[in-house]
Amino acid sequence: MEMQYVIDTLFSLFAMTLIIFMVPGFAMLEAGLVRTKNVTAVLTVNVMIYAIASMAFLLIGYTYAFGGWDHQDSISKWAFFMFQMAFVGKTINIMSGGVSERSRIMPLTLFTLVMAACIYPTIVNMIWGANMFKDTFLDISSMYDLAGSTVIHSTGGWALLAAILIMGPRRGRYKNNQIHVIPASNIPLVTLGALLLWIGWFGFNGGSVGAISSKENADAVALTIMNTNTAGLAGAIVAWVMMYIEYKKFDITMILNGALGGLVAITAGPDLYPIYTPILIGGIGGALVVFAVPFFDRLKLDDPVGALSVHLVNGIWGTLAVGIFTEKSLLAQAKGILVVGLFVFVVSYISIYVINKLVRLRADDEEQLVGLDDSQCGMEAYPEFKRSI
Repeated sequence: MEMQYVIDTLFSLFAMTLIIFMVPGFAMLEAGLVRTKNVTAVLTVNVMIYAIASMAFLLIGYTYAFGGWDHQDSISKWAFFMFQMAFVGKTINIMSGGVSERSRIMPLTLFTLVMAACIYPTIVNMIWGANMFKDTFLDISSMYDLAGSTVIHSTGGWALLAAILIMGPRRGRYKNNQIHVIPASNIPLVTLGALLLWIGWFGFNGGSVGAISSKENADAVALTIMNTNTAGLAGAIVAWVMMYIEYKKFDITMILNGALGGLVAITAGPDLYPIYTPILIGGIGGALVVFAVPFFDRLKLDDPVGALSVHLVNGIWGTLAVGIFTEKSLLAQAKGILVVGLFVFVVSYISIYVINKLVRLRADDEEQLVGLDDSQCGMEAYPEFKRSI
């Protein structure tokens, strides 16, 4: 028993470390997709999200989500906390990437506190934690979401949608009813970031199995990681094929987002599927990204990194897929999506609206013209470059 405790604790700490690799993953992905004049601001936001969200979760959010520190004894409670803490910043990373290039840092930091201390822990409480809503209409504990297609990805996506509706698009993004393409500044960074996220997903999903010290658990972890990787492969391949059919070009940013879409989609139930089902789930995830990116552009929902398409759309799809491809209740999955969506969107919208009234969230046109590196950080990522505005 003691050896199992040690092995499972070590496994959780290793999985947590892989998840933390997603911090530089998000940072590099976003830094590559924005213009050079906004890179330092994006990197600053990502570092501060990790620091502030983790601290807020330590001080407030964790106890709220799980009802205390002594709710399980199969691994070290400190390791369990670290594993759960590794998740919390991802919800805000999703949102911060989608409002890049026009979001000021201080109000975004204030929302990070709200998300990490209140919004995200409420969702965890409902589905993974203490379930303070048991036996009420808001009881969605019967939905299955192993590693957070809804708990993490959709939560971040709904918060992002609220932020975009309040902030509006970047300066010059939609001119004269035309979509003005703003190209990525550093494709190698985009590729590095996406692949770091992909690697981090093995800890994200594999670690969520919770234990590895028995043959049964070891097989479950291995199957979960295999299915996770398969869905990412399928998402990348489908996006690659669809972009070539449509444009006769290979768009690496869309291929990578297709992979990430497949990874988000499989996250709800990677431990439940036989080895070929993730090809279908991940492939559909990649296709949804290809369709959703231009769809959101037509609605003038400006999302520089495609986070709505990757995280919100595929968070919903992945959660529904559990009800479609397994014996889990599709109705319970749909109810979970609805309850989480309504709660997160409404509370996020109100929170962001109030924060915006207190401390203006959107950078004005002059700040956007000069770049947030200068106006927010006083330090440019590429000071020797002559930038295009």
